[in-house]
Amino acid sequence: MADINLENADPGFRKELAQQPGGEKITACFTCRTCVASCPIAAVNDRFNPLRIIRMALYGLRKEVLESDFIWLCSSCYSCQERCPQGVNITEFMTLLKNMAVKEGHVPTGVKAQKEIIKDKGRIYSIDDFDNKKRNKIDLPSLPTTCEVVKVLFAE
Repeated sequence: MADINLENADPGFRKELAQQPGGEKITACFTCRTCVASCPIAAVNDRFNPLRIIRMALYGLRKEVLESDFIWLCSSCYSCQERCPQGVNITEFMTLLKNMAVKEGHVPTGVKAQKEIIKDKGRIYSIDDFDNKKRNKIDLPSLPTTCEVVKVLFAE
């Protein structure tokens, strides 16, 4: 990771985060690194480091955090959050950062594509008659092949 430049830090970012759901306990982090040691993504990709993201956010590096692609690597598995000795809601914090990034127009191409598929089809993976035949064969109930109710989420 490149050197961190605090010249353009936003001192209000820390307070803004702490006032939103998912960010309430973020200042309780005392950098024990339990989150990093617990994270399956950090184990295979050193670009994702929950502690580094928390520190960057607390230093006010709004642009660097919200415009990054590394916040999108969080798989929301809750391993870090369940083990945090300070009770920091790390998974919810990552979700907060992702939501803020979306509101500011910083969404990776893959996430945009998934949104469009969900908007059009109602889900990422379409269910068709073939899927239902396979389900019925093993005594599982059929699933709806359309998902129109999801379109309510995208009503403009």
